[in-house]
Amino acid sequence: MLLNALLLALREIRRNLMRSFLTVLGIVIGVAAVITMVTLGNGATQMVANQIASLGSNLLMVMPGQRLGPGRDSAGAPKFKSADVEAIQQQINGLKVVAPVVGSSVTLVAGTQNWSSTVNGTTNDYLIAGNWKLAAGRLFSDDEERAGKAVCIIGNTVKRELFGNQSPLGNSIRVKTFDCEVIGLLAAKGQGGMGQDQDDTALMPLRTVQRRLTGTLDIGMIMVSLKDTTDSAGVMTQLRSLLRERRKLADNVDDNFNVMDTKQIAETLSGTIGTMTALLGAVAAVSLLVGGIGIMNIMLVSVTERTREIGIRLAIGALENEVLLQFLIEAVVLSAFGGLVGVALAFVACLGLSSLMHMPFLFNPGINLTAFGFSAAIGVLFGYVPARRAAQLDPIAALRHE
Repeated sequence: MLLNALLLALREIRRNLMRSFLTVLGIVIGVAAVITMVTLGNGATQMVANQIASLGSNLLMVMPGQRLGPGRDSAGAPKFKSADVEAIQQQINGLKVVAPVVGSSVTLVAGTQNWSSTVNGTTNDYLIAGNWKLAAGRLFSDDEERAGKAVCIIGNTVKRELFGNQSPLGNSIRVKTFDCEVIGLLAAKGQGGMGQDQDDTALMPLRTVQRRLTGTLDIGMIMVSLKDTTDSAGVMTQLRSLLRERRKLADNVDDNFNVMDTKQIAETLSGTIGTMTALLGAVAAVSLLVGGIGIMNIMLVSVTERTREIGIRLAIGALENEVLLQFLIEAVVLSAFGGLVGVALAFVACLGLSSLMHMPFLFNPGINLTAFGFSAAIGVLFGYVPARRAAQLDPIAALRHE
């Protein structure tokens, strides 16, 4: 009986191909929209997590001022000193490395090329804390760090802008009034979690930047990398307590520094993107309901057009359940076919948009199956009323219908 009802449903759909196509279009658009929104949202979440992780795993960034980001109030807050870095290294357990950082925006010149970039004065521990790898060259030697020698390790963007396709190793870069020898090239990282180009940087020994660029012994940021087994919340509490003591802050005075946990930032951003993805998916799901209403409408029209046919079937012995099943299967076939086309369309759209937006494509079988199942359920839900109406027709009245 099911096979016969299915064959009859397919025959009726084929008799009105254009009408059937327009009917399932709403389902196709709805399914494709839901899957695309959720898939792109998952890809964006993964991209943000990867970008935050590229800053460094289990990383705490300590900066002066009470707020972070644009407009942060660090101007009046005292900077850190080398003694603060030593105190953190000696008094807090569970740390992998502690890297002081002093930044300065300068114009770098090599031959006839120049490029405005950020020079960070730091130690070799900066590369460990920030998950940096060397693509070529070497790290700073102990003598170069102690003496503040004019050597540098540059990022891929600086290399491209100043040296093109040539190797920068052994060449000199003019930094304000002194020449700096390029001893290393950082492996490319790409865009960071805040949208910045992580490869647009140059590293020099801490003392070199302090003496030749900033003119002070101040430290603008401290990067604290934790061991994998270390609890970041406990370390943050110890850090705040230690720095408040060293900066002589009274109990009723707010911190004049801020400790940023990159893991917490990643979780917060991922949660925000997840909420937006769910909202967009819910909005896109509304089009599925619109498609279901379209199926109900066309099935009601079909019942009206086929009233005499229904009357003949009932008159020669067809049961009400058989008529109901025929029209219900017809509605489900329409919606399920629309769901399949929507899944295929979403797959192609997600591949193209992920490549265009430079984000990972994460195929999620769960959302694809859910969207397809929901489209089939739409057929049952909105096809039942027309099917029930057809099954309850009076055979005599149906046969008289013109």
